[in-house]
This record gives sequence, C-alpha cells and structure tokens, in this order.
Amino acid sequence: MSNKNDYTPAKVWTWESESGGKFASINRPIAGATHDKTLPIGEHSFQLYSLATPNGQKAAIMFEELLELGINDAQYDAYLINIGEGDQFGSDFVNINPNSKIPALLDHSTTPPTRVFESGSILQYLGEKFNAFIPKGLVAKTECRNWLFWQMGSAPYLGGGFGHFYSYAPSKMQYPIDRFTMETKRQLDVLNQHLSNNDYMAGDEYSIADIAIWPWYGSLVLGDLYDAAEFLDVASYTHVVRWAKHIAERPAVKRGRRVNRTWGPEEDQLAERHSADDFK
Repeated sequence: MSNKNDYTPAKVWTWESESGGKFASINRPIAGATHDKTLPIGEHSFQLYSLATPNGQKAAIMFEELLELGINDAQYDAYLINIGEGDQFGSDFVNINPNSKIPALLDHSTTPPTRVFESGSILQYLGEKFNAFIPKGLVAKTECRNWLFWQMGSAPYLGGGFGHFYSYAPSKMQYPIDRFTMETKRQLDVLNQHLSNNDYMAGDEYSIADIAIWPWYGSLVLGDLYDAAEFLDVASYTHVVRWAKHIAERPAVKRGRRVNRTWGPEEDQLAERHSADDFK
C-alpha cells in the first residue's frame, strides 16, 4: 500500500533547494571556503576558534582542566565562530579545518603552527602534549581511547539523528524520530551499564573520554540538550545521571562550558576567552 508521503528518490540527486530546518541556510553538498575572512590571533600560543555546542565545549573544557592543574603553558585565546552565519566557511577557518566544523585549533608554539581539527583529535593532542588526562598504563589508556572513539562514532546518531529530527526538522516525522530515539536510548543504556561498575569512562580516572562524552550525553541527561529529558526518560539511567552530575560540579567544566557561548542566561555566556579574568 502506498502512502501519500512516500518519496521516490531521483536516479541522480541534485541540490535544487534548501532542505528546511534550523540550519538549512548553511547546509550545502560541497566543501571549501565561500568567502575570504582573516581570523584574529591573540597573545597565547593556543588559538581556539569555536562555539559552545557539545563538540566545542570539549576543547574549552580540556583547556580549563589543564589550567586547573596549574599548567600555565595551556593558556589560550578562544574566538567565536558563529556557524549560523557561516563563519566556518571563511578562508582562514577552512585552512585550519577543511571540513568546516568547529572546534578548530592552531598551536603557535610550533614552527610552522600546528593545525588540529576534530574535537577528539584536539583532546588527544593536548593530552599528549601536556601528559594529562590520558591514563599511563596501556590497558587504561586503551580503555580511554575505546570510549573516546565510541563517542566519535555514536554522537552523530544523537546530534544529527535524534536531535535534528526531534528539535530542528521543519516537521515531525515518526519514522526518523522513532529510529533515532531507539538508538539514543540504546547508547544511554551502553553508558549506564558501563558506569554501573566504573566511576569514570576509563575506570577510576577522569580522562579525555569523559571530557568527550559529557557535553553530549551528560548534557542530555541533565536536561540541557534538545529539551528531551522527559521524552527519553533520562532519569532511568541512574548511573549516567550520577556521573553527569559529578562532572558538572568540576570548576573547569563550569568554566569551559561557558566559552564561546552567546545564548542562555547572561551569567552562562562568554563570547570570547583570553584570560582567567574573563570569567569574573
């Protein structure tokens, strides 16, 4: 039986119109810069170009955690990249990240400066550079990376899948919402079962795996992502909630989640970050 909403794909897909939804105006099927734009450079070795989405929060939280340890060489400047306005398609940004996604990082302590893109790569780069938040033993280090790469592969189903169709799509469609809700709940159960026997993702030690996962799944169960906590019954994932609340109380996490944020309560916003004084 056919349905009036059935869609028959063309033999060859062509880009003829915007797809609809919140980010339709910046979506396109081609890569590369759309305009020339020079990025600002501050006084520190590390220049972060980002936005306080879950992926952007990872890099800022990592920097703040390093500074919390007293590693002053991790001082950084953070500049806002407004993805709604297409800043990620500016020429300088594309030179750092040809994939045109935030966050993007330049390390000017090397000659020439080292570009680092993809949030997981940024976490690993900083963790290795400063010998912090990556477990030392091979088994624990491998477990940390297991979960880091789990997040890289899983979060697109939460963000581009569930989040898009539940919050951003121009109309509610049962099939994709059901499909990605089921997958999101499965992922939450994966985390819940693991955290039932572990304080953190790599065991007893807080690591870059926690820093990668918390902005997505911690924010979700704490009710700060997609306004979907009740819909997903997040309270039932008790071990994830416990872990999320514990990490949310870390001073560096409180600071890092504010960096490059320009929405929400004013006390949670910090469009740019150049020193610790900016948080006062």
